[in-house]
Amino acid sequence: MHEWSLAEGVISTAISVAEDNDAENISAINIKIGELQQVEMDIFKLALKETAKGTMAEDSEINIKHENAVLECRSCEKKWNFEESREDLSEEEKESIHFLPDFAHTYIRCPNCNSPDFKIVEGRGVWIDSVELEK
Repeated sequence: MHEWSLAEGVISTAISVAEDNDAENISAINIKIGELQQVEMDIFKLALKETAKGTMAEDSEINIKHENAVLECRSCEKKWNFEESREDLSEEEKESIHFLPDFAHTYIRCPNCNSPDFKIVEGRGVWIDSVELEK
């Protein structure tokens, strides 16, 4: 599952940061998730917890913030929220974007000029904002 792979990446990266800084423990992992990633939060949180078992991240606090997706048309420079386009997508299209956010260009058009040429300005991906360590 997509969420398990993301969780494994987050935990392994946090552990690498801790080891590189000679930390004994990870007290908190602060994560940002872009809306376009469409992560199933219950599965992701379970995967984080299970992946962290037996590691220095096991008892760490996990803080997750969401970032709304903002798209900008390269033709007319209109900016709009992904949520506006999401309403027009089928379940299959939403699932495609969930696994590969770049597929958004296949299914979404600018609401102003109908161009498929847009960039994702905000709200893409999953990243670690910070890792709080105990030395």
